[in-house]
Amino acid sequence: MHTRNYFRNAVILGLITAVGPFGVDMYLPALPSIGTDLGAESNNVVILSLTSYFVAFGLMQIVFGTLSDMYGRKPPLYAGIGLFIAATIGCAMATDINTLIIMRFFQGVGGAAGIIIPRAIVRDMYSGTEEVKMMSLLMLVFSVSPLLAPLGGSLLVEEYGWRSTFWVLTLLGGMGLVLLAFFVRETWPPEKRIKSDVGAMKVAYKALFADREFMGMTFIGAFAITGFFIYLGNSSFILSQHYGLNELQYSLAFSVNAAAFFAAAQLNGWLSEKYGMRALIIPSATGFAVVMAALATLFVLGVDSFWMMSVLLFIGFSFVGILMPNITVLSLEDHGDKAGSAASLMNTIQLVIGSIVIGITGALNNGTPMPMVCGIGVAALLTLLTSVWTFGKKHPA
Repeated sequence: MHTRNYFRNAVILGLITAVGPFGVDMYLPALPSIGTDLGAESNNVVILSLTSYFVAFGLMQIVFGTLSDMYGRKPPLYAGIGLFIAATIGCAMATDINTLIIMRFFQGVGGAAGIIIPRAIVRDMYSGTEEVKMMSLLMLVFSVSPLLAPLGGSLLVEEYGWRSTFWVLTLLGGMGLVLLAFFVRETWPPEKRIKSDVGAMKVAYKALFADREFMGMTFIGAFAITGFFIYLGNSSFILSQHYGLNELQYSLAFSVNAAAFFAAAQLNGWLSEKYGMRALIIPSATGFAVVMAALATLFVLGVDSFWMMSVLLFIGFSFVGILMPNITVLSLEDHGDKAGSAASLMNTIQLVIGSIVIGITGALNNGTPMPMVCGIGVAALLTLLTSVWTFGKKHPA
């Protein structure tokens, strides 16, 4: 593989992968101003624009993964990115909150293609160390998005208003579509494509649902990531309206907590090599639960401090940064023959649960941090309970 082509593919596939996550993170600083500009009745109505995106983004990953096996990689990717662009333009031109919520749903549908299909393209094009390196680059893009997108979004909102974030997303989607058309070849030839086989799919998913350990790890990851989703959905209102942060200050505070994931994930490589991945699950879940339960308890007792909350969130989310990579790898160990279905099912369950909880905590939003920190505390405790249920003692294979 020529270095030039390898770098080019990394840039193009990385850009396409980034479109979906940027669709979440770039507009977060704008949520309060969106609610004001579109006349939303309350903050929880604005949060529905985030919930609708996540629901579609989660559910459609299984669909696009299957379509790419049936019709090749590029046609479903064209359709997904095209829909993302059209829906993003609709978001930019929305004149009421209901239109924005609907357009965000279709934006999530299209964005799902950019998460799943590039991974399949990497599997088609590379093997061995080249595949690992390319997949790591795509995961790096996904990890760095929560660090960079809110910062860029805050600068855009401050200078040009919230609609500018969607115009920039339109531009990114357009660039990805053009580069895909001219510089990425079709990697899944007709002779390898599968026919729609409902029976085979039922067998695969029945086996996954029957695997106690797989489902346990799926829900460990679901509850852990839900804790961060609660923060993602509510933090812009809490930090701006309760603590008085402007868009740039909010994006910096959000990025610091997102950095906890990234930093801990790097540390996880050394920890898992030294102690083993399984040995880290219950300790990291315990650390997450203890820190977040302490945070919720302090707020219940009347301690309301931005700095205390920020420090404890950083520490708590660091444990999630250790937990999630290990859960993801371990969950696929015994399902190599259906790794795509397993990964899609896990992602879908986790995103749908996270989306539902975002909606619930948004409905409970009262302008104070209390519903947010208590929700994160509950998610952390469920993470620990599920970890003990799954890994606390050996079960028959």
